[in-house]
Amino acid sequence: MTTAPSTQFARTRRVMRGWVDGLTRIGTQAEFYGRTVGSVGTAFRLYRREMVRLIAGMSMGTGALAVIGGTTVIVGFLTLSTGALIAVQGYNQFSSVGVEALTGFASAYFNVRLIAPVIAGVGLAATIGAGATAQLGAMRINEEIDALEVMGIRSIAYLASSRVVAGVIVVIPLYCVAVITAFLAARFGTTAVYGQSTGVYDHYFNTFLNPTDLIWSFCQALAMAMVIMLVHTYYGFTASGGPAGVGEAVGRAVRTSLISAVFVVLFLALAIYGQSGNFHLSG
Repeated sequence: MTTAPSTQFARTRRVMRGWVDGLTRIGTQAEFYGRTVGSVGTAFRLYRREMVRLIAGMSMGTGALAVIGGTTVIVGFLTLSTGALIAVQGYNQFSSVGVEALTGFASAYFNVRLIAPVIAGVGLAATIGAGATAQLGAMRINEEIDALEVMGIRSIAYLASSRVVAGVIVVIPLYCVAVITAFLAARFGTTAVYGQSTGVYDHYFNTFLNPTDLIWSFCQALAMAMVIMLVHTYYGFTASGGPAGVGEAVGRAVRTSLISAVFVVLFLALAIYGQSGNFHLSG
């Protein structure tokens, strides 16, 4: 039994329409990202007060979130747990081959190159990014964004660019808190729980802690913050379908931003460390 030509053409049209719609969405997002980045200067020039308000709200939180210290405390607890896992897994794995002294190396190597920037990005996406999407989505469905444009306010610069800049600025203390708590948790777990000498731990930690890696890791965190905030502002700015549509936009934004953040870390790590990895086993 053969399929009628009209049915085959209908399937082909559906497939082609899906590809065209996908490319159209990518182009629309790229256009929004370009306009948002291009309007950063306008946000600095015209909407500095709004930007300062956003930075304060994102860093320490508002309402009930401010009671526990906002995103800074959340990221601190996240990296505290991951740093403790470095101590647990690193010490046990290294002790199985008789080199448990290298636990300090694991903390200096993995916390800087992977854990601290990724956890800072995850905390940014799950708290600040999701909040930005919900705020912009609520403004969109309530026609507040249209009202701003009618009043002559540049909506992309006022709402999107200001949030992108605020997110990039806020990730600086977030990254610092992430690195410090990861280092402290790994050191405490290794020396206080497992009883390793602090001198041995500090020797290998300081030997393998490369200041250049800290700078590159900080650049990774900044790049992730920019990508995450661009994604979240786009989904909030284009939300539709009422309150349910806003919730759907938040879910899609978190999913997309986390995937994008992982790819940013991957490609930047390949570009920075390359094949050699900038790593020399010594000490």
